[in-house]
Amino acid sequence: LTADDRAGVADCVTFATAFSPVSRRAILMASLGIGVGAGLMIQSAVEPIAALWLLIGVAAFAGGLLSTWSPCGYSSISLLRQTGQGGAALVRWLPTFFAHGLGYALGALLLGGLLGLVGRVLGFAGFSTTALVLLALVGLIYGAHQLDFLRVPYPQRQAQVPHDARQRFRKSTIGGLYGLALGLNFLTYVQTPLLYFVTLAALLTGNVVEAIAIFAVFNLGRFLPIAVNMLPLPDHVIQAWLARNQERAAMLDGAILIVVGAALAVLVWFH
Repeated sequence: LTADDRAGVADCVTFATAFSPVSRRAILMASLGIGVGAGLMIQSAVEPIAALWLLIGVAAFAGGLLSTWSPCGYSSISLLRQTGQGGAALVRWLPTFFAHGLGYALGALLLGGLLGLVGRVLGFAGFSTTALVLLALVGLIYGAHQLDFLRVPYPQRQAQVPHDARQRFRKSTIGGLYGLALGLNFLTYVQTPLLYFVTLAALLTGNVVEAIAIFAVFNLGRFLPIAVNMLPLPDHVIQAWLARNQERAAMLDGAILIVVGAALAVLVWFH
């Protein structure tokens, strides 16, 4: 290269595709219809309580997966990648993978246990009519927020796990610390209001075991996307895919919240 030559890689900027107002209204109406249908199915189920728990579990798992589109979701996939390629590199990386999962498990234990205990002290004891009303309102209001029809408060701590942690600790230790920090869910950015929904659900159970179970499912959804690093894909390909689908993730998030909120509203109607 001469002094006037420049070497480098051209910038690649990937923007998420915005949804039009017509598309968002269609998603809203379709979600309401699906939610009403789901509510009627739960109401007529042989075991309606079990069906209700299934709905909450699916929403919790989806919320965990959709949390991948947070700043920490992007960075954890990038930061905790395996070094090198091939079977030997994968085996060396597995301690990081499992430590990351253990961090999430501990986070679910601590956060779920705390919420269940607080709920018990406050006198909550499961999904009463009042509890269903509160959960339905959170689902519908924050679903409309995600679909950009409402603006409501979005409480969160605008922080993420320090990137320089990778210079201080070995990768498996970073994996565990990252999993714990993200598994506590409120120490970093909140990507999906489904977190608010599952937090309220865990609190309203008034039961430590049930609250831990809710967050175990949520954190399982947060944890599993790191497994994409087992695939022979460059980091920039993964990050670009996430960026392209950022807006779709927000719309799916809103749709799920509306479905759940509408389903719970139906249950309230029949109570």
